[in-house]
Amino acid sequence: MVDNPLLILAEHAASWRDRPLPAEVAHHARRALIDWFAALLPGCSKPPATLLAAAMAAERGPGRAICYVDGMAGPLRHAALLNATASHTVEFDDIFRDAGYHPGCPTIAPALATVQAHGGSMDQLLRAIVAGYEVSCRIGMAVQPSHYKNWHTTGTVGTFGAAVATAVALGCDAGRIGHAIATAATFAGGLQQAFLSDSMSKPLHPGHAADAGSLAAIAAAAGVTGALDALHGPKGFAAATSEDTGKWAKALADLDSRICITEMTFKNHGCCGHIFAALDAVRDLQMEHGFGADDVATIHVGGYGPTKSICDRPVISTEQEARFSVQFTMGALLVLGGVRIAAFAPENLANPAIRAIMPKVTVALDPELADAYPGQRAAKVWVTLNDGRALYRYQPTRKGDPDAPLSDAELSDKFRELVAPVIGERAAAALLDSLWTGDALPGAVPLLAPLRQAAE
Repeated sequence: MVDNPLLILAEHAASWRDRPLPAEVAHHARRALIDWFAALLPGCSKPPATLLAAAMAAERGPGRAICYVDGMAGPLRHAALLNATASHTVEFDDIFRDAGYHPGCPTIAPALATVQAHGGSMDQLLRAIVAGYEVSCRIGMAVQPSHYKNWHTTGTVGTFGAAVATAVALGCDAGRIGHAIATAATFAGGLQQAFLSDSMSKPLHPGHAADAGSLAAIAAAAGVTGALDALHGPKGFAAATSEDTGKWAKALADLDSRICITEMTFKNHGCCGHIFAALDAVRDLQMEHGFGADDVATIHVGGYGPTKSICDRPVISTEQEARFSVQFTMGALLVLGGVRIAAFAPENLANPAIRAIMPKVTVALDPELADAYPGQRAAKVWVTLNDGRALYRYQPTRKGDPDAPLSDAELSDKFRELVAPVIGERAAAALLDSLWTGDALPGAVPLLAPLRQAAE
């Protein structure tokens, strides 16, 4: 039994301001920061961030936080909102598997904006990121898996990541961090219907979380109080958004021995993570048996809950729908050799070779895999070839998960692939080097002219 999880989490978050920062933890925080920039910069020239930046231009005001969407400095919350939105747009952002949650977008955007605004250091930034991940990932674990029935965890739980990271970066003590968490609880939101239908709302979820969480922290730093039972109370966050008042004993049991940021999933495909295991299975079968797109008669995917409920989309018309379609991404893998940003360009959304694969792909809920979710994200895949061969693969994990991680070299390759087309190879190499080893904060980056014009 946990008396008050909010107070425990606030004390834990505050400890990251000045406790020794182990080299391994700092390295994982840098990995998260690198992965965030890799997801952010390609999204800076795309809606909804570009539309929102233009709509809010008159409200920018003075400040030192960098809005990477247009490369200009401004207030903390302005930068946090737009950067968090942009970093969720191309679906390459990180995942904390046990909470079904993308912590990077809502946590790093306000952390960086706060430290930039106050002239802080890389060490302060890394500590704020670690604290934000710790608290939000554990709140996510406490309300899952039932929370994910209706709520988008990155929008809801992300508000706590933003609040804690901002509060730690502002130098708040445990008491004020607690009030930031409490106020964030009543600000949190984000409905799954936003991405079950055609809309631009999904990337706005971490944007709103970053804005609302940073507001909660700024308010707490100024002395504004919140309800300190807002997480576990009978009408609190857990009760309102899950089947009970929270699995707090489970979520906090290893608080002193497990550090969540060391267990991140970094995406190896540019689409919804619930499709990854199936894509990995087909990729591995291709390597073993040497077949191509024209050889495939049928593909059947057995998956866990969201693989079926969210990603079984045999008909797509938009980029957003394609990123959440097993059928489209499977076709892109077979035809293009990978599911990267180019897969969702207009010419590939209409690519007849990809479209020809889609009707051959079916998806079903596998009870065994559903029972193992969210701690395991597995798939079972059956491929029938035109020559009569029947292939099967059970994929127990996903490339990029903590038990099959991207190496530092692979993460660097991902960064260069996604960032170099946006800022140029030389600037990308310099930014990557500074993120791996530098002591200075990342600042503005030189968007290439066509992308800068798009952002403007």
